[in-house]
Amino acid sequence: MPVISRFYGIIIRMYFQSSDHNPPHIHAVYNEDVAEIDIKSSKVPEGYLPPKALAMVIEWIDLHRGELMKIWDTQEFIQIPPLQ
Repeated sequence: MPVISRFYGIIIRMYFQSSDHNPPHIHAVYNEDVAEIDIKSSKVPEGYLPPKALAMVIEWIDLHRGELMKIWDTQEFIQIPPLQ
């Protein structure tokens, strides 16, 4: 699973399998915690991140939602700048 971005110890990845792997989402890893986060709603259907880490990931998603959806739709990976 390619790494799309890294910031503040958080690793952002995205899987591609098939259309049944919807809705569009990312996987965020912070230390031992892992969460799946919906790109469109920023909800967490699976997993857990500490509140501060989750807030940073949601802020990053909000800044890069268009790029994330393009990656999801085209399956062409690009590096996205980290949260600063």
